[in-house]
Amino acid sequence: MATQRELSDFLASVERRAFRQATYAIRDEEGALDIVQDSMMKLAEKYGDRPAEEFPMLFQRILQNGIRDHHRRHKVRSLWTTLFSALSPKDEEDFDLLESLAVENTSKLAGTPDGRLEQAQVLALIESEIRKLPPRQREAFLMRYWEEMDVAETALAMGCSEGSVKTHCSRATHALATALKAKGVSL
Repeated sequence: MATQRELSDFLASVERRAFRQATYAIRDEEGALDIVQDSMMKLAEKYGDRPAEEFPMLFQRILQNGIRDHHRRHKVRSLWTTLFSALSPKDEEDFDLLESLAVENTSKLAGTPDGRLEQAQVLALIESEIRKLPPRQREAFLMRYWEEMDVAETALAMGCSEGSVKTHCSRATHALATALKAKGVSL
């Protein structure tokens, strides 16, 4: 059984990555923050007494369910908004608010200012391309390569087979590589 300290340390270690993952999924920083906070609270309230090694998988499952719930709520709201917008005047122009995350220098590999700038630009480009992936591919890719979960954990968290996880990751990786290569980035 995990201690309070282990739970606290785990939550502190995943908060940034979870926020970024939720932001990519719903494209709204405030909503993403709410989802991450709710996920952390649910983990602490319902599963805080579980062994610490179960936290990553449980948290990812809770986070992904929160993201899916957000999409479902948004879809229903969008339906009603669309229906009622036909009755309202078109004074305001609709726009899609896509805010980008600040890219931090998390590596000591880029020691020179121009190296850090180039690294930041490549990371921003990668993040942009990740946002364009289909939701399931993005989810699998982020869990496998950013959260460093294995195939079985990812499959359990996503509620699908291990083969589906491998397929989603492969497609995401190929799509990212193609998009980055088209923009002149070779990794």
